[in-house]
Amino acid sequence: MNRFWSLLFLLVPVLGVLTFLVAPHVNHWFPRDISEHGRVIDQLFMFILWLTGIIFIATECALSYFMWKYNHRANATPVAFLHGSHTLEVVWTILPAVTLLFIAIYQMNAWADAKMRKPAIDVTAEVTGRQFNWDVRYPGEDKRLHTPDDIVLTDGDMHFPVDEEILLIINSKDVVHSFFLPNLRLKQDVVPGMQQTIWFKAREAKSVDIVCAELCGWGHYKMKGRATFEPRGEFESWLAKKYAEQQAHTVAAADE
Repeated sequence: MNRFWSLLFLLVPVLGVLTFLVAPHVNHWFPRDISEHGRVIDQLFMFILWLTGIIFIATECALSYFMWKYNHRANATPVAFLHGSHTLEVVWTILPAVTLLFIAIYQMNAWADAKMRKPAIDVTAEVTGRQFNWDVRYPGEDKRLHTPDDIVLTDGDMHFPVDEEILLIINSKDVVHSFFLPNLRLKQDVVPGMQQTIWFKAREAKSVDIVCAELCGWGHYKMKGRATFEPRGEFESWLAKKYAEQQAHTVAAADE
């Protein structure tokens, strides 16, 4: 029976490897990357996956081997207690520490590009998370937020120009949310009382999902939106249309 369990444990790395080999070919992997910086994130992920995957396979195979070899039915010798090896303990403590330090240094440039090297451009829009929607505010002709000519949308539909650096201010009205654009490899927690900035650049005209990656209440599952990336001319036309609709609605409300 013990050898049955050793074979069962061996199936874990076998099936795990097969899953990762097959997943990209059955469209069960990361969504298509359309961002300028996403390639760096994907490369970092694959590096860590290979590193941890090799260690995972080695340890699981060693576990299965020892379960098979030292089956109590095939080994009548009584168990002997060993004090262990201090040298071995030092080695398996230092190696993981060095590996983690290497990963920390290896990813520093990717972290700086995504979180520290803020582009010197005007703010494109302000995104506010609330239960359970993403609201967006675009500056009007004066290029300033929170002035009378702002365009405010609450339908979760956002548009941005493609092939341009986008700078967003994000905040929350109520609880912690997480602004997640899977196709741009971008995710940022949105904390009440904090005004944060994020930036990205889409290199492909496309409409992608916006989701909340933080459990934010009973309606978390429906907190989603769409981000459409389009040429600058189309973006300007869409913005002008939304401004006209907002003005018409304001006039109609005033007449009532």
